[in-house]
Amino acid sequence: MIRKRQFPLVGRATGYSSWVHLDDAASATVLAVEQKARGVFNIVDDEPAPAAEWLPYVAACAGAKPPMRVPVWLARLLAGEVAVVMTTEGRAFSNAKAKRELGWELRYPSWRQGFKEELS
Repeated sequence: MIRKRQFPLVGRATGYSSWVHLDDAASATVLAVEQKARGVFNIVDDEPAPAAEWLPYVAACAGAKPPMRVPVWLARLLAGEVAVVMTTEGRAFSNAKAKRELGWELRYPSWRQGFKEELS
């Protein structure tokens, strides 16, 4: 969708996303199972970012044109309320508990590194 410019920036695109590479998610899962960990852990990278920051970067890494920008009202009609809320109001998550309690270390601490390596 990003390569086809079908994933636009909505409004000011201030909603945050927290990313994780599959390898990092798997390593956190292995640690949790091995340690018989209990509770909930956010398994995300170290850099939550707003859509206005990550979406143009991902497009560039994928060799796509920059994403279009659409107003909130139009995105709501085309994609629905959930998509609008995610890209305009999404909150960042912290992996501090997973690092502290599991001793988890990320191979890809930044979404920038992961996207660049995987999409280039």
